[in-house]
Amino acid sequence: MRRAREVLPGGVNSPVRAFGSVGGTPRFIVRANGARLEDADGNRYIDYVASWGAILLGHAHPAVVEAVKAAAARGTSFGAPTEAEIMLAERVIEHVPSVEMIRFVNSGTEATMSALRLARAATGRDRILKFEGGYHGHADALLAAAGSGVATLGIPGTAGVPRAAVSDTIVAPYNDLEAVESVFAQYGEEIAAVIVEPVAANMGLILPGEGFLEGLREVVDRHGSLLVFDEVITGFRVGLGGAQARFGLTPDLSCFGKVIGGGLPVGAYGGRRSLMAQVAPEGEVFQAGTLSGNPLATAAGLAALDQLVRQDVYSTLEATSVRLVEQLSALAKEAGVPFSASALGGLFGFFFHPGPVSSYAEATKADAQHYRTFFHAMLEQGIYLAPSPYEAGFLMLAHGDSELDETLEAARNAFRKVV
Repeated sequence: MRRAREVLPGGVNSPVRAFGSVGGTPRFIVRANGARLEDADGNRYIDYVASWGAILLGHAHPAVVEAVKAAAARGTSFGAPTEAEIMLAERVIEHVPSVEMIRFVNSGTEATMSALRLARAATGRDRILKFEGGYHGHADALLAAAGSGVATLGIPGTAGVPRAAVSDTIVAPYNDLEAVESVFAQYGEEIAAVIVEPVAANMGLILPGEGFLEGLREVVDRHGSLLVFDEVITGFRVGLGGAQARFGLTPDLSCFGKVIGGGLPVGAYGGRRSLMAQVAPEGEVFQAGTLSGNPLATAAGLAALDQLVRQDVYSTLEATSVRLVEQLSALAKEAGVPFSASALGGLFGFFFHPGPVSSYAEATKADAQHYRTFFHAMLEQGIYLAPSPYEAGFLMLAHGDSELDETLEAARNAFRKVV
């Protein structure tokens, strides 16, 4: 870490890795396999960060590794079209009915930024509505009361973003449809799109309240705006068709990342053909990327998605995540610790707060010191959780009974240190 701080700001390339919210020294990882990581000192951990959700099958899954090796042997990047890009596009479109065309980029930030540019062009409007605590990447316009990406550092925006960049961004509380109606009553004819994580996973894990997502669909339709689902985390993690399939909703545009890259950097945005045909070179909405759809990422993504069509994948993931949160909740109750937890598909989350937690404002009331104590007590016992209370946890198919048993025994000891 001393070496890293000499050459990297804060010693890291993404702020949450610096352990700023929990204190202590970050673990430098040298290898991973299945559900386990190994650090530079030879310590092993059961991993619930999973590259922040990008790893669904397990680390170094043989099918993904072989696909990347084969692709690398053919050439790592061409800056020209490849068949693998078509194949991955076809695979996503097959499983996500609202997506008729797709454009690959290199990150979730690029995906959301590009989708909103398209939404503004398609509607001829400038304003965007997002939700407090919803993190959609670090594009300037979206760093207005953003979620984990800045809340982790305790700053309400970020230096370097001009006031003008967020002047057309409106922020409303997540799960508050009445607030959304109020915003549209005032600005409805100016709002190009509502962007939302259908399952909020950057302020802990917060599920959408009954009727909230359906209400958003109705409001945007009534006012001629577009609905953009940020499924960078939920896409192919809570179900084969993402959260939109899980909840039976059809957004106008969807953003993806994480799982569709099989652990390599990738992002994508897509939607119905009439919208996506407006993207250059077919249309006039410019967006480009030299390494977009690169051969290694598409190979890894195809290999990962090929493994997800097995009938039992998502039922297995959900059974594991539900067992985890139910037993964590029981252990917390046994220890007399205020605690609430939830799970959906391969996602789980918890708060040191009696709950229910349905918004960012409520999430911030959770006891951060309890989380720090719990985090380090788990880490010392070989359990690697997110180094921030504002992040979801991630299950992989590689997590089995033995990993859960070890985790729950560690949690029993950790809860005793919290009180």
